[in-house]
Amino acid sequence: MGELGAFLKIERVGIPQRDPLERAKDFKEFMIRRSDDELSAQGARCMECGVPFCHNGCPLGNLIPDWNDLVYRGRWHDAIIQLHATNNFPEFTGRLCPAPCEAACVLGISQDPVTIKQVEVEIIDRAFDEGWVVPVPPEVQTGKRVAVVGSGPAGLAAAQQLTRAGHDVVVFERDDRIGGLLRYGIPEFKMEKRHVDRRLEQMAAEGTIFKAGVNVGVDITADQLRTEFDAVVLAGGATDARDLPIPGRDLRGIHQAMEYLPWANRVQLGDLDEAPISAAGKKVVIIGGGDTGADCLGTAHRQGAASVHQFEIMPRPPEVRDQSTPWPTYPLMYRVTSAHEEGGKRVFAVNTEQFIGTDGVVERLAAHEVVLNGRTFEKVEGSDFELDADLVLLAMGFVGPEKAGLLADLGVELDARGNVARNKRFETSAPGVFVAGDMGRGQSLIVWAIAEGRAAAAGVDEFLEGGTTLPVPIAPTAVPMR
Repeated sequence: MGELGAFLKIERVGIPQRDPLERAKDFKEFMIRRSDDELSAQGARCMECGVPFCHNGCPLGNLIPDWNDLVYRGRWHDAIIQLHATNNFPEFTGRLCPAPCEAACVLGISQDPVTIKQVEVEIIDRAFDEGWVVPVPPEVQTGKRVAVVGSGPAGLAAAQQLTRAGHDVVVFERDDRIGGLLRYGIPEFKMEKRHVDRRLEQMAAEGTIFKAGVNVGVDITADQLRTEFDAVVLAGGATDARDLPIPGRDLRGIHQAMEYLPWANRVQLGDLDEAPISAAGKKVVIIGGGDTGADCLGTAHRQGAASVHQFEIMPRPPEVRDQSTPWPTYPLMYRVTSAHEEGGKRVFAVNTEQFIGTDGVVERLAAHEVVLNGRTFEKVEGSDFELDADLVLLAMGFVGPEKAGLLADLGVELDARGNVARNKRFETSAPGVFVAGDMGRGQSLIVWAIAEGRAAAAGVDEFLEGGTTLPVPIAPTAVPMR
C-alpha cells in the first residue's frame, strides 16, 4: 500500500495543533487540519506489510493499509467506505483514541510509525464535508425490540448496528442529553460536541430512538425492561470512581473529576454562564496522572487557574519504549498531552496522605515521595512536603459499574473484578441481557467500547434471529490496554 519506498524519503508529520498559549484561552478543538497533499504524503508512507500488525493493534480491526493507500491516491470516497466498514464513529476515535495501531505499526520498529490517527480523522471529516455520511436505514424490519441502556460509544455502536440489522432500538440515557462520556466527560477542546450531534442525527434518521433523562432501574424497572423488550444491552460504563479515603477527605473543595468536568461542558453548551465548580483563580491539585487527569488540567487552564499540579503515584516513565512493552504492544513511555503543553507541573512518584483545611474547606495537602518495590509503594523517608491547594480533583480512574439498582435488579453475575460477567456472545447470566464496553470490560479505551458495542450487537442479533451477518471484531477475552 502507499508509494513504493516512500517511508524511506518521507518523514512522519504529526497532527498540527494550535499554539498552546492561544488555545488555552478558549474551548475550541486544539487540532488543525492538513492539506490533501500533506495527507497523501503521510498515507504514502504505509509499507504494504506482509502482515499488517496495525490490524492487530486496533481492537476494531480497521483496514488501515487500505484506506492509507486510498488517501495517497486521492480516492477519499472509497476511503470512507473502507473506514466505515469496521468503525461506526471514526470522528470519535480519530480524536480521542491513543492509537494502539500506530504502536503496532511495522515501520515503528526502526522509524516513526505511519500517521494513522490523523489520516483517519481527516477521512471522516472530509466525508461529512462532502455529504457522504448519510443514513443507512434497514432494508427489512424484524419486529424485535432492543433496549440499549447507556449512550456512550459502546451503546451507540450497538444501537447503530442493531438498527441497521432491522430491529427497533431504543437508547436510554439518564443524563439530559445523549452521548454519555462523549457528551459530558470529554472536554470540548478535545472534541467539539457538534461531532456527536451530527452522528446522532444520522442514527435518528436510520430509525434509532433516543430517550434522554430516563434512569433505567428507577424510571423504568428491570421487570418493565424485560417485558417491553426482546433483548437488552447494558452499556452504562464504569462509573464508580476510585476514591481517596484519607484524613480530610470530607473537606469542601475536593471533588471527583466527573463532578468537575461535566460543568465545563455545560457552560460550552450554553446551559450555564459559569461552572459551579471552577478552577478560576485557584491553586489546583489533580491527583491522577492519566487521561482524565489531563482533561482536568486542560479545563483548569481554560478556567484561569492560578496554578496547577498533577500528581501521579507511579514513577515517571522512560523517554523511549520500555523493554517491558516491546513492539507491537502499546509502549510504556513518557507522554505529553496537549494539556501538558499548555502548562502546569507534573509530579511523579508521590502519594497524598492528608488533606488539611480550616472551617471545613481544603487549604493544602500533605504528601511524600514513594518508590515502587514490586507491587507496593514504599515511602521515601524525609520526603514529606505540603502544598497549597484550594481545589483538589480526584482523577484516579474507575473501579467498575455501579452495582446497586439496575444490575442488582436484573440479577446479572459479576466477574472477579466486579464487572458484569459475559460469555463469548457478550450475553450476561440473565438470558437476553447483554453487556458492552466498560460495564463488562472495566475502564478502557473508546476504541474498545466501539468494538465491544459492535460485537455485542452481533450477539444480540444472533440471539434474536438464530444467526447474524453482523461482524464480530473482537473476543471478550482479549486483554485491555492499560
